[in-house]
Amino acid sequence: MILPAITIATASLAVNLRQVRSSLLDVFGLDYMRTARAKGLRERAVIVRHALKNALIPVVTIIGIQIGAIIEGAIITETIFFIPGIGRLAVQAIPSQDYPIVQGVVLVSALSFMLSTLAVDVLYAFLDPRISFGGAQA
Repeated sequence: MILPAITIATASLAVNLRQVRSSLLDVFGLDYMRTARAKGLRERAVIVRHALKNALIPVVTIIGIQIGAIIEGAIITETIFFIPGIGRLAVQAIPSQDYPIVQGVVLVSALSFMLSTLAVDVLYAFLDPRISFGGAQA
């Protein structure tokens, strides 16, 4: 199970690490980071408390978008490594024209993608308190 997990995680991990690095470099140049350092906070505390929380917003967006690619990758990986799962079931159902199974797999995949997108939206409010989901108040 280690090799299929590495196969699925490798592509998205590279993109995520690159985005974290880019976001952190953008955040490090902002005024509040200089202020945090000037207050005498240790570098680790500055990174964890101030920089990482603000740098994670674009990373969470990328992860939410990548869920679809991970689901696709799982279907292919299950087929290649002969792992019994929903992806391999779909691949076996297509040639035998078992359309209800294919529809069920597509439905489960779409539902998992929608739930991950909802989780990303809720996580936005946690990471950045300025973001709220309440209606406009007059």
